[in-house]
Amino acid sequence: MLKKCLLVASLASLVLAGNVKMDLNAKYGANNFHTKGAEQFAKLVKDYTKGSVEITVHPGSSLVKGNPLKAVKDGTVAMTDMFIPFTSGGGKVFGISALPFIAQSYDDAYRLYQISKPEYEKTAKKWNQKFLYSVTWPASGFYSNKIMRSFIDFKGIKTRTYDKNSADFVNSAGGNAVALPWGEVYSALRTGLVNSVITSSSSGKDGKFWEVLTDFTKINYAYPLQAVTINLDYWNSLDSAQKDAILKASAEIEKAQWKAVKVEDKNALDVMSKNGIRIAEATPILHKQLGIIANNMLTKYLSDAEPEIKNIFKEYVEGSSTEIKTVFKKMKK
Repeated sequence: MLKKCLLVASLASLVLAGNVKMDLNAKYGANNFHTKGAEQFAKLVKDYTKGSVEITVHPGSSLVKGNPLKAVKDGTVAMTDMFIPFTSGGGKVFGISALPFIAQSYDDAYRLYQISKPEYEKTAKKWNQKFLYSVTWPASGFYSNKIMRSFIDFKGIKTRTYDKNSADFVNSAGGNAVALPWGEVYSALRTGLVNSVITSSSSGKDGKFWEVLTDFTKINYAYPLQAVTINLDYWNSLDSAQKDAILKASAEIEKAQWKAVKVEDKNALDVMSKNGIRIAEATPILHKQLGIIANNMLTKYLSDAEPEIKNIFKEYVEGSSTEIKTVFKKMKK
């Protein structure tokens, strides 16, 4: 209660001063494209509010070491970005973008996000924050020291995974999932604690995986989301013009970053290839085997899902291609 009162008092002084300064915790380093997007967002906000709102971006999660939802809820930090599937407290809805093979392209991922967005907003509100914008990562692939051609290649591997879905996925394929913070992944690869990773082309580039691994198999596992939120007490302290300006900046940066991610993906693959990483498409047999796991995971996920979540998938499937409808063939059982 004391902390809440101090926050309210602090915000009141900001309002009286007329100008608002806020910190935005960025999970990844300064060169990461999500962090660059946050920096551009901050510039747009300053421009559109004529300088009355200034946001300082802090890369490398320097302001938040624990749960970002809780940090924003408590006002420990005014704003943060967060890797949605890995964020504790988001419930089942936060896991949607990380379900395997649900989206088959960036267009699919964007449409699924738009359908899911109202539920993301509701979840954020429960945690005393406003959902501002979200952007996908490049599709998750599989880094290892061999080309992954079938389930046989998963036997004995130790894979760093980024959430429960990806852990279940690797374990079901015959591998051994290992949970590690991103900051410990490189050293774990060096020491042999893990010998493979499920993540994006962008993360492999930023992590210089060519120094510790040899292959990247493009299984296009999922298109997980990174989101930016703001504490509701900070949000409510703003005047209507400032709020409109932030929403305008949010919409603009979201649109720009959904285009930028495609460029980031291509550039990351080029950088890795030039540094010696062998890049391969998933074989038909591997894709079929992994598809069976994905169907089983989807069936389990939906078995106890709330009606709102089931309706997301119903709407998504109804407007999807034949390929996507095939992925969901078990949904209506």
